[in-house]
Amino acid sequence: MRIAYIAAGAAGMYCGSCLHDNTLARALMERGEDVLLVPTYTPIRTDEEDVSLSRVFFGGINVYLQQKVPLFRHTPRWVDWLLDRPALLNMATRGGPSVDPAKLGDMTVSMLRGEQGNQRKELAKLVDWLLAEVQPDVVHLSNSMLLGFAKLIAEQCGPPVVCSLSGEDIFLEKLVPPHYDEARALLRERATDVQAFVALNEYYANFMTDYLAVDRTKVHVVPHGLDLSGHAPADSPRSDLVVGYLARVCHDKGLHLLVEACEHLVETAPDLKFQIRAAGYLGKADETYLEQITKRVAEGPLAGRFEYTGELDRAGKIAFLQSLSVFALPTVYAESKGLPVLEAWANGLPVLVPDHGSFPEMVTDTSGGVLHVPHDTHDLAHRLGELLADTELRAQMGRAGREAVVDRYHAERMADATLDLYKSLVY
Repeated sequence: MRIAYIAAGAAGMYCGSCLHDNTLARALMERGEDVLLVPTYTPIRTDEEDVSLSRVFFGGINVYLQQKVPLFRHTPRWVDWLLDRPALLNMATRGGPSVDPAKLGDMTVSMLRGEQGNQRKELAKLVDWLLAEVQPDVVHLSNSMLLGFAKLIAEQCGPPVVCSLSGEDIFLEKLVPPHYDEARALLRERATDVQAFVALNEYYANFMTDYLAVDRTKVHVVPHGLDLSGHAPADSPRSDLVVGYLARVCHDKGLHLLVEACEHLVETAPDLKFQIRAAGYLGKADETYLEQITKRVAEGPLAGRFEYTGELDRAGKIAFLQSLSVFALPTVYAESKGLPVLEAWANGLPVLVPDHGSFPEMVTDTSGGVLHVPHDTHDLAHRLGELLADTELRAQMGRAGREAVVDRYHAERMADATLDLYKSLVY
């Protein structure tokens, strides 16, 4: 089967959606399928073998200029090609692209308008390429903010269009009027142009069914699957206690909540000696956030106990996880994916996560962790203290999580389920 998978790049950031898309594409290729992983906006970045094309459609520079400067909506394709070069896109977005919804509302609406939007020239180039060179059996969009592509692709190329649901509501809910209402209306309108949606869990499938106003039968659940190579429990448990956080360093992911909870734990269990280690991508917009956390730590009861190790490649990520006693990710928002939790389980770690979003479903399915009251740092501290104090409980949950990942959260199973969906639409 020939599959065109249209992925949204996230510039220089390790993005959970990009990691998922690349892992899925690789697993489908290994099953003998003809997959083209097509970056949009910027090249994708992944900590595994990158199987995406070197060509970028809807290059971020062109998309921006066509939104802001009408002249660029009519420039010849050779000019667009110059601006779409991957090296230039990477340089232009170095340090992290601007993703402030308050500033991107007009562009978001325009992209959702598709063939009627300011970037219609970019859509025409993509569809011409799909029609003339690729001739796919199915087109897969990596998130619902690309729904503006679907109508023209289906009309001119003919294949069914599938769309993943990947946590877009976090961005969309921060849009400001009038763009918020316009975007929500367009999402529901354009959702009728695709044949199927894919979510990673039942929580997000149900949430987005209402958000997009689609029939629940159109939304299929295909859990994420990891490439398990290299992932394994540590050879021997650590004698010291280390609480770990691995995610993008930003307010939404809740590192500040973990720090506050650990301050409570120092006060309520002064004999419990532990360290906190954090890692993950830090964009320029969030540097002040981390500075505030490190300043708070240095001046408070956690002085000398906190370390931020920066962004990690795949080998560094696995070594980091294997160095921990407990993995905690107290997200502020209701998480739609939870990929770092699966990675923690792949390395035999117990997890501590809030009782919202996809996490209750994941913990119930695996018995690999503990839930805490969302946003409640006192309850988080209490649950963390229980885990740190009970070596056998940590080992038991770590084993359960590892067994679940090996059994059903691996790339091969994800690829098989996705391929079954494609076949049901094509044949």
